[in-house]
Amino acid sequence: MWALAALVAVTVLLGLAGVWTIRRSFPQYGGEATLPGLGAQVTVHHDASGVPHVYAETEGDLFRAQGYLHAQERFWEMDFRRHVTSGRLSELFGAGQVETDTYLRTLGWRRVAEREWSLIAVQSRAYLQAYADGVNAWLDQHGGGDPGGDVSLEYAVLGLQNRGYRIERWDPVDSLAWLKAMAWDLRGNMVDEAERAILLGRGLSREQVEQLYPPYPYRTHRPVVAGGDVATGAFVASTAGTGGGVPVATLDALRDDLAALPALLGRAGHDIGSNSWVLAGSRTATGKPLLANDPHLAPSMPGIWFQVGLHCACGYEVTGFSFSGVPGAVIGHNARIAWGFTNLGPDVTDLYLEKVEGDRVRVDGGWQNLDRRQETIRVAGGDPVTVTVRTSRNGPLLSDASEELRDAGGGYAVALRWTALDPGRTIDALFALNRARDWTSFRAAAALFEVPAQNIVYADVDGNIGYQAPGRIPVRGAGDGRWPAPGWDSAYAWRSFIAFDELPSVFNPPEGYVVAANQAVTGPGYRHLLTDDWSYGYRSERIHQMLTEAGAGITTGEVQRMQADSHNGLAATLVPVLLRASLSGTARQAQDLLRDWNFQQPAGDRGDRGEARSSAAAAYFNAVWRALLRRTFDELPDGHAPDGGDRWWEVMRGLVTNPSSPWWDDRRTPVVETADQVVAAAMAEAAEELADRLGDDLSRWRWGDLHTLTPRNQTFGESGIAPIEWLFNGRGAGVSGGSSIVNATGWDASVGYEVDWVPSMRMIVDMSDLDESRWIQLTGNSGHAFADHYDDQFEKWRTGQTVPMRWDRATIEREAADSLTLVP
Repeated sequence: MWALAALVAVTVLLGLAGVWTIRRSFPQYGGEATLPGLGAQVTVHHDASGVPHVYAETEGDLFRAQGYLHAQERFWEMDFRRHVTSGRLSELFGAGQVETDTYLRTLGWRRVAEREWSLIAVQSRAYLQAYADGVNAWLDQHGGGDPGGDVSLEYAVLGLQNRGYRIERWDPVDSLAWLKAMAWDLRGNMVDEAERAILLGRGLSREQVEQLYPPYPYRTHRPVVAGGDVATGAFVASTAGTGGGVPVATLDALRDDLAALPALLGRAGHDIGSNSWVLAGSRTATGKPLLANDPHLAPSMPGIWFQVGLHCACGYEVTGFSFSGVPGAVIGHNARIAWGFTNLGPDVTDLYLEKVEGDRVRVDGGWQNLDRRQETIRVAGGDPVTVTVRTSRNGPLLSDASEELRDAGGGYAVALRWTALDPGRTIDALFALNRARDWTSFRAAAALFEVPAQNIVYADVDGNIGYQAPGRIPVRGAGDGRWPAPGWDSAYAWRSFIAFDELPSVFNPPEGYVVAANQAVTGPGYRHLLTDDWSYGYRSERIHQMLTEAGAGITTGEVQRMQADSHNGLAATLVPVLLRASLSGTARQAQDLLRDWNFQQPAGDRGDRGEARSSAAAAYFNAVWRALLRRTFDELPDGHAPDGGDRWWEVMRGLVTNPSSPWWDDRRTPVVETADQVVAAAMAEAAEELADRLGDDLSRWRWGDLHTLTPRNQTFGESGIAPIEWLFNGRGAGVSGGSSIVNATGWDASVGYEVDWVPSMRMIVDMSDLDESRWIQLTGNSGHAFADHYDDQFEKWRTGQTVPMRWDRATIEREAADSLTLVP
């Protein structure tokens, strides 16, 4: 019935009134608009990509205008996000979201954000309030709480199934709560922690599990800071828990349920991360630093970022990437410094197994009462649902969020200890970064940045470069965070947090550059435990290689080409093995594609013959990789197949030197297979797959025909109703790159070849002339389907191009496509 209604709705929307229905919520870029509460006129220049540059007299006016502009471009996205962070999706979409809301209420993101309000600086509260006032002013001008098409097309579609929904006014705490969602998606090794215990409980030995989580290869993949330890209370740079005790079904189901929560930034895994590097003037053509950054997050429509320039006569000036719903810029530059983020990925979550009896838990030799609270979930089209949230001293009982898990616990529960559930001041850090003027004030800002812990690279106009690891990172008693811990034993409790001055940092390193791409941050001699679950450093090492080959005199254009590099770091290890295989037929012909392959993975749609051959080889190599994983790791239980990321690259790097390893044997057959047999079978299987999917002419195989990206709206774009999805989703296209590659268009080998995370934006800041900086984002700045700037950056992004990231007012005014005046 809903699908039929959707089809009728699309027919109406695209009928005689279709243009008006769709366009009436589009943003205003030119002319004049009233923004109550302004102290003076504000001017907004929009460039050819719809990026607004805001010029205001005071900080209050600046953030009021930013709230207004975010709302006119992205309010549906903002409204959806605050329903996620407060566990209120059922109010939008009905009873199907009650379990999701129960988990989100159990985590309590919104409650933590409310507690943060009184902790943050008075100035930050003023900025957040001004921003909220701007959002609400726009809402008042567009129907108030009436969620019609005046706000966005999504509300018109929502009204087909939820006519009673009313939009609430924006609250400053809504902005704080969004930072909790960001922290959740970048939370570290919680999935790995559960996965190890599940595999152990599903029949693998401890030794086998450890083989699937190999140690970081320090010898071949350099950490961010090559050496260093803590001395006299400051970082100085140099030139076991338990896997048993609870039914495994509980951890398994919990893992799956948490994976189903809305991933606003991306699915968990070693490959969700980012690239960043900063070059000193000794390495650049201009003699001043270049800073590059591209965070890898889930693809979405619209993209996660909103580009903006904020210019205040009071001195608050910044251009960069913002989140709709949050004032200021998250990543970017001001007149003096530039900064970029990659995920540090420290272990800031621990799962605790709790012995539960009624409403109390075991603590050492006694019992302790659980804290209890009730939450009421309002449900569109249904009755309210009341849930009970219980919390131990270690954190909320996640296993309470599902009736199935409560019944399966057998006297045990699973609690989550996570740094983001403690109130913090990360919003203060963002505003302080925007205002920082030098290395000292930059580090002071970083000291406030608690969750999610990030690698931050730095450059300034004076020629300095640096790196700082901030964040609230626990110091544990017993245990190392790699396995669920016994909550009844106080020895496993967190003791404290690593002092900021003892976190890794480097300023003006002698190498003349810093690379931070989710690899290990320090060498093994560092005394504090950050994590043992790093990304394995294949991207970072490729960046090191490219920088070494480039030498000195590096230009912005060269950095842009490096960001789009699609070199596969596994190929050098695996291709020699594949070339030794004895094959016949199509597989033998496909094997020849690999003989002179340059290990690049282009989409192959540009008509270049050399690129076409590389693309054909990449298609075959990745099909072989997928088949090889499936055949080699048949021991793994259902639902736990390898995703093919860089952890599996490192596992396979060890296996190819050990052809007698039991992993090579296919347990489904009565014989014991050898490594050569498994490799040959995988190659034959891959050749058959590609011949079936791409045709018998191997020269026409293209990686981009397998490795496709369709930016999807996070709500209606995944509805399963084709007419509705057509309204909101971007067009699909083949892309270059792959998992654990600098051009990190990731894919999950257990699912298929489709892209599931991307460089969400790319930025290159030129400290010699900020006006010559470059940037791009995945789709476009607007959140309105069919608007000019909904997807106008996608093709440039797909092909590794960028657009100007202007700074000088004269240039901005000269190139402005439209100018909007906001008046009190």
